[in-house]
Amino acid sequence: MTDALATTVQHVPENLPKRIQHFIDGEFVDSLDGDTFDVLDPVSNQNYLKAAAGKRADIDRAVAAARKAFDEGPWPRMLPRERNRILNRIADIVESRDERLAELETFDSGLPITQALGQARRAAENFRFFADLIVAQADDAYKVPGKQVNYVNRKPKGVAGLITPWNTPFMLESWKLAPALAAGCTVVLKPAEFTPLSASLWPEIFREAGVPDGVFNLVNGIGEDAGDALVKHEDVQLISFTGESATGKLIFANAAPTLKALSMELGGKSPAVVFADADLDAAIDSTVFGVFSLNGERCTAGSRILVERPIYDEFVRRYVERAEKIKVGNPHDPATEVGALVHPEHYEKVTGYIEIGKTEATLAAGGGRPEGLESGNYVEPTVFVDVPPTARIFQEEIFGPVVAITPFDSDEEALQLANAVKYGLAAYVWTSNLERAHSFGQRIDAGMVWLNSHNVRDLRTPFGGVKASGLGHEGGYRSLDFYSDQQAMHISLAPVHTPKFGA
Repeated sequence: MTDALATTVQHVPENLPKRIQHFIDGEFVDSLDGDTFDVLDPVSNQNYLKAAAGKRADIDRAVAAARKAFDEGPWPRMLPRERNRILNRIADIVESRDERLAELETFDSGLPITQALGQARRAAENFRFFADLIVAQADDAYKVPGKQVNYVNRKPKGVAGLITPWNTPFMLESWKLAPALAAGCTVVLKPAEFTPLSASLWPEIFREAGVPDGVFNLVNGIGEDAGDALVKHEDVQLISFTGESATGKLIFANAAPTLKALSMELGGKSPAVVFADADLDAAIDSTVFGVFSLNGERCTAGSRILVERPIYDEFVRRYVERAEKIKVGNPHDPATEVGALVHPEHYEKVTGYIEIGKTEATLAAGGGRPEGLESGNYVEPTVFVDVPPTARIFQEEIFGPVVAITPFDSDEEALQLANAVKYGLAAYVWTSNLERAHSFGQRIDAGMVWLNSHNVRDLRTPFGGVKASGLGHEGGYRSLDFYSDQQAMHISLAPVHTPKFGA
């Protein structure tokens, strides 16, 4: 039985707002039609505030402010060092408020407080990283001796529409905001409707750091209203989206008439492949953490574990023992390892998949609500074993603390199983054979592969997936490439010999 924590009294942060407004052109404003939507916390499932519900008219107003700031304001024309200073001030402010940010994020999303604190600090690091990158950035230059010099002139692309998810929302907002602003774009952010609380802190942070009015705009709302209007808007040059693959397909179609640039990080069903020669202790530590951290609500979760037959029984036994000891409970308790799922709708989705799994495979751990936690969106860490590749819990993204473990007998079978789903975001390979690690990892259909490691990422590397897991890559210079236009400039150094048509 999973270890449910004794501390069940809900922590409610002080000075919670009663309502959240949009932030457009430097001002907090309500929706033009006055509409709002309710926001609940995932421990009590009670509504605790109302947020302005943006519609097309509100998006129009925000995009107009961003467009004016881009066309007439100083931000796109600042020297990189000037933007660098402001981005570093943003990072300083975020770092100075990390405990408050984590407290609000935990209350709003159910993420354990220790993990939320790490995400707040990562948000500050994102701004520092891109602040440094725009100062250090170099572009291509080529010389044709005696004839021509060619160089790249990089320019900000325009108004960026940023649509962010409800898992680790503040950090993932920073992951888009930092490179967009570093490149000189102006932005309209549409945060997830389940978790708007931490996003509401960005306006004051940016204002205090010296970001000019109109550069950053925030419109809350339902995806079908505010998000759809942002994607279709003719004055938005690019959309960066993180979310479900089905929504990504819809955005792809709706962005086509205006030929927007798109970067979309979508769903995942990532394999963790454990060979018999792996460091078993390290592999178990990593695969337990990889699927149950962040409440299992992470796109790169290693939610399919493929284990070589000679060690399969021992791996399953030890894995189940660990899963049953995971501490589930009050997200604000520092001892909590798995908190509450973000929303009742998502709770129903995850528990629905668990019921499906019980008809497809063997339930080895969890599968229900932890004892002592009769209310709130709590799910026991759940382990299914002997899962066939045809099972829905093997094929479909659950996005919760649920893992499927499947045996394999050969490298080729392991590769076939790893690639047997529509997704291709991340993969993890555990083996002491270095040649196998590289050759096998390179054959997996995934945008990112970790060898003998959990998800520890260098910010300079590309982030993105293949197949149904995404379109394009961000991270490092690739982020600046996405938010910039690259203009080729050609300079002649000698008389140009042009054919004299019609002479």
